[in-house]
Amino acid sequence: MKTNKKMERRSTLNMKKNDPVETTLELIGGKWKPLIIWHLKDKTMRFNELKKSLPNVTQKMLTQQLREMEYHGLIHRKVYAQVPPKVEYSLTELGETLIPLLEIMCQWGTYYLKIVGATAED
Repeated sequence: MKTNKKMERRSTLNMKKNDPVETTLELIGGKWKPLIIWHLKDKTMRFNELKKSLPNVTQKMLTQQLREMEYHGLIHRKVYAQVPPKVEYSLTELGETLIPLLEIMCQWGTYYLKIVGATAED
């Protein structure tokens, strides 16, 4: 029996009652995934470029996050057959659909920081 890749990916998510918010958080939640998407929104990047743009992430954690995102179809990993090895990461069409969501989060974060700043000064 042939396994449907979409169904296989979906079954790996911890989705209770097909909750769309929970599913979204499962796919892009955590400290690093939104930041990875944000850095890839305008350009293709190599692993070391991503690592430099996220100085507090460990190599192991970045690798894990990139693998998960690739598995779920959010990013594309292109390997070049050359020495030394060259690997580039970019958003897929599906991954690009997350950019408006992150832009809204950025706007909200800016708003929140203004409120907290105003409150802290009082």
